[in-house]
Amino acid sequence: MLPAITTKPVTAEFCGRLLAAASAPLPPPVARAARRSLFNVLGTAIGAADSPAVEALLTAARHRGVSGEAVLPGRTETVDPYWGALVTGTAAHYDDFDDTHLATVIHPGAAALATVLSLQPETGLSGRRALSAFALGCEAQLRIGNAISPSHYDRGWHITGTCGVFGAAVAAAIVLGLDAGRTEQALALAATMTLGHREGFGSMTKPFHPGKAAANGVLAARLAASGQIGMADPFGPDGMLGVLAPEVDATRLGGSWNEDWELEQNAFKPYPCGIVAHPVIDAALGAAPRVDPAAITAVTIACHPLVPELMGRRDPADGLQARFSSYHAAAAGLLDGVVGLPQFTTGRARAADARALRELITLEPDSGCARDEATIVVAQRDSEPVTVHIEHARGSLARPLTDDELFAKVDALTEPILGAGRALAIRDAVDALDAVSSLDELLTAIRPAEEKRA
Repeated sequence: MLPAITTKPVTAEFCGRLLAAASAPLPPPVARAARRSLFNVLGTAIGAADSPAVEALLTAARHRGVSGEAVLPGRTETVDPYWGALVTGTAAHYDDFDDTHLATVIHPGAAALATVLSLQPETGLSGRRALSAFALGCEAQLRIGNAISPSHYDRGWHITGTCGVFGAAVAAAIVLGLDAGRTEQALALAATMTLGHREGFGSMTKPFHPGKAAANGVLAARLAASGQIGMADPFGPDGMLGVLAPEVDATRLGGSWNEDWELEQNAFKPYPCGIVAHPVIDAALGAAPRVDPAAITAVTIACHPLVPELMGRRDPADGLQARFSSYHAAAAGLLDGVVGLPQFTTGRARAADARALRELITLEPDSGCARDEATIVVAQRDSEPVTVHIEHARGSLARPLTDDELFAKVDALTEPILGAGRALAIRDAVDALDAVSSLDELLTAIRPAEEKRA
């Protein structure tokens, strides 16, 4: 017989709302947002399937003798649920190209996707249940993030990792069919497994955060299902919220789950780097056709204060650090006229022309500048300065990626790994989730044909 459960009202109410939402069909706008988020994050996970971080994790899994049926996007190996969540969550965030909730800067899709895929083989999920678990796993992260933002992030926590474990626990609880009491315990246990610091930005540690969050969330739900009891008040003053954030608004955990979903505020990146630099990139790309890189004498960029705070590396040592260098992002845009994965390789980060131009760039933080706004002024020898103002960056809520742009992004990510045409199969499988009794078509679409074990 499992022991009795007691939790505080905030946690109980939060779980009650979650499970009520899980028992009903997703509202059509939310279902659309969930499908777009899922399609995007599948693309980023597949795109990084051969990344050094994924190879390192699978090498470690082999050393541990890991085996199982959990599918890994873009890979032929299968592993157990814990390692499946760890690998997929890491891959999805590796290139910093995944979805972003702009108000909190959480990347919710990685942990939610990783959890659902890792538990799929043993639960025989229907498409509708999988999409619901993914959507609510994302939503849980975003509501918790709202409650602790911005003070939590300002203290140096990587909010994608710290909130990701709760989203993973929620997604796992829904997939496993836990009742309200066990779902509360999954969250209580997840609260003691939060992780992630901003010091890891620009390293393999950053993508590891949502991967480990997903693995920990799967573990928390498993323990709760087995009768493990967690803390009484994970969202209380001595719990995760109160300890990790000096300012907490617990009312943000509630709200109407029938009408107001934070998932609808999820955004999709056009560039594989920290999102605060995207208006800077847009400005640089806008200036590039009118600029002779050899004639540039100075570049001044007015931007939101978060740009130098989060992406202030002037001379990144490698491709991962370049993703957190607004100097490099601007230089790449001016030099190459395009900003994509090739601009964030170690070779491009160390190239002489990029290093020289970065030295000419000055960031001018302006508290009156919106997060998705920037102005670039490029001074040139024997020519008038070129000025470009970006009011709203591409990929922002004011200028979201269209369905065609999102498809082109996923197509470019998946083709090198799976071959031409696979993005269409993935999109069709995602779009059909509400109508299918299994994930077979989706799982076939996201993997190479040959199968082998880790």
